[in-house]
Amino acid sequence: MDGTVTVENGDIYDFLDLLGHSIEAFEQHPLNAWASRAAFLLRSLRQHNPVGRAQQNVAHHYDLSGALYDLFLDEDRQYSCAYFRSPEDTLEQAQLQKKQHIAAKLLIKPEHKVLDIGCGWGGMALYLARATGADVTGVTLSVEQQKVAQERAEQEGLAGRVRFALRDYRHEAGKYDRIVSVGMFEHVGARHYDEFFAKVRELLADDGVMLLHAIARMEPPGGTNAWLRKYIFPGGYSPALSEVLTAIERSGLWVTDCEILRLHYAFTLREWRKRFLANRERIKALYDERFCRMWEFYLAACEMSFRHMRQAVFQMQITKHEQAVPLTRDYMYEIEREYLATRAAE
Repeated sequence: MDGTVTVENGDIYDFLDLLGHSIEAFEQHPLNAWASRAAFLLRSLRQHNPVGRAQQNVAHHYDLSGALYDLFLDEDRQYSCAYFRSPEDTLEQAQLQKKQHIAAKLLIKPEHKVLDIGCGWGGMALYLARATGADVTGVTLSVEQQKVAQERAEQEGLAGRVRFALRDYRHEAGKYDRIVSVGMFEHVGARHYDEFFAKVRELLADDGVMLLHAIARMEPPGGTNAWLRKYIFPGGYSPALSEVLTAIERSGLWVTDCEILRLHYAFTLREWRKRFLANRERIKALYDERFCRMWEFYLAACEMSFRHMRQAVFQMQITKHEQAVPLTRDYMYEIEREYLATRAAE
């Protein structure tokens, strides 16, 4: 970040890729085991995200200039793992496929009320309203995101069916037929998982369905990388699946489907990094050289974590009752084919 390291015959991505290929040897070192244990013991303090502090942590990252995100995200500003049917898919294709994939798992009907927890700039909520005709409410802690999302709803003539609130999900009230949360659970913190799923149970209708999309570690519980925690995502943590499933069990909810997306986020980060570098001078004009170095490291290091360090994404379908969804997955594929066919005909 300070410009005191020079990578010859390559760049920071190449160097981190080299380290990533060798990471298994480091992880077996006793020093790493001690550091991992220390991070685990301290994580309750580092992931303490009560209502007020949660908003401060969100603002640190998501209230940056909107121009920055326009320079490396897709046109819909999807800032989460895309769904690549092929590694050759464009970012725009893959992000649309992600929305279609999630919508198919939610089984949304036009009369349904949908809640989007952590709605970002509104892309998912707006897509669900357009594709299904449902009534959608999005909540976020980012002032900038809520403003942009509401403007988008008004511009698209959807303000009557889609609204966005600057509100902590813990303050939401009422009942929803469907709940979706994409890329938000990483900001909850392990000590708040029981609170999160208790609120989901409270908000979800008796025959309701939730789809939770988040990053997970394919290893036992641990802590968050110190650099990432300090500079990029304060209060953030990617859980082990065992932590999520245990909290769901305590809540009395059902996991009716779980899919693991492996290299999809590596492909997503690859595309973000390409666009970031292509627009580096424009981003430098928004911020400075140090910021550019910081974000180059962030995007490259995160891609390496999905390629070499047992990081993946899960999509978990959650219900109150085991019969809230059909007993086989056939309906998901049928609905998704309908979405794909509709798009191809446009």
